[in-house]
Amino acid sequence: KMSKHTDSTAEVVLEKRGGAGIITLNRPKALNAINLSMIRQIYPQIKAWEQDPETFLIIIKGTGGKAFCAGGDIRAMADAGKLGDSLAQDFFREEYTLNNAIGTCKKLYVALIDGITMGGGVGLSVHGHFRVATEKTVFAMPETAIGKYAMYCAILICFKFHCSFNWDQMGLTERSGGNELPALEEDLIALKSPTKENIADLLNSYHVKNKIDQGKEFVLDEHMEKINSLFSGATMEEIVEKLKQDGSAFAIKQLETLQKMSPTSLKLALRHLRAGASMSLQDVLTTEYRLSQACMRGHDFYEGVRAVLIDRDQAPRWKPAALEEVSDEFLDDCFKPLGDNDLKL
Repeated sequence: KMSKHTDSTAEVVLEKRGGAGIITLNRPKALNAINLSMIRQIYPQIKAWEQDPETFLIIIKGTGGKAFCAGGDIRAMADAGKLGDSLAQDFFREEYTLNNAIGTCKKLYVALIDGITMGGGVGLSVHGHFRVATEKTVFAMPETAIGKYAMYCAILICFKFHCSFNWDQMGLTERSGGNELPALEEDLIALKSPTKENIADLLNSYHVKNKIDQGKEFVLDEHMEKINSLFSGATMEEIVEKLKQDGSAFAIKQLETLQKMSPTSLKLALRHLRAGASMSLQDVLTTEYRLSQACMRGHDFYEGVRAVLIDRDQAPRWKPAALEEVSDEFLDDCFKPLGDNDLKL
């Protein structure tokens, strides 16, 4: 059954063109930030397209020219959390359920991630079969700056280092010129009974034609030896100490960035990264949900939202304020199963 949400004023437009199901995030003034209503429209449509023998691929994109998706509606969740509303539980539970549906989708899934792609936008794109970036794509996971940790923290290296990077090195499928995305979309839709191989060939033809990355090296190449050494510490305290001892301009810059972050979120992030390396997507999402609820029970999420989105003074007062004050016992508690309230995938 096709969704009725096909008008231009809908927050998300769901339509079928040829053999392609197309998801268009349509909140350009909010940089296509995703909310619970949008999640509740997208999830059942993906499930319906999975069962449709005449749907061969799913394409997701954003409108407005500035962003694919700037993340979730964090401020709304903070307001709800303060009031004890269930939105925080519902949003994360349903967001991660949608992420899992994308990661296990039986139909080929292509994300056109032109422009700002942050937080929840990462979840809508990276789990699919193909990710297409452009010269305008800005990719970040800023959750440690607002006191919440997200499962995609492996990509936080680009955020911590405040620099751009070569998409192929970071595992994105292809890179294309932003002004060619409409033509690419039409070519994808025109494919008859597309396979993973011929979609890959089509995307590669655009990549080669644009030659955006020709002659460019991975911008962190010159720092990789330091990165591997400095970030090899078993704890955040060890990593910070290594950065202090190194004293290079590169190390000092990373240290300054880390010192702005929530100590609690940094420690949660590191532990989850280490554990998640050997987990399935479902186990990672389940753990991530537990951490999201722990953060919603705490102080730093709300303080980060205040400092970044409400007062915008960029001066959060974290509690605890130092890494050493975040105990292993507290971290253990954040990772504990939630019983009947656990995420079930």
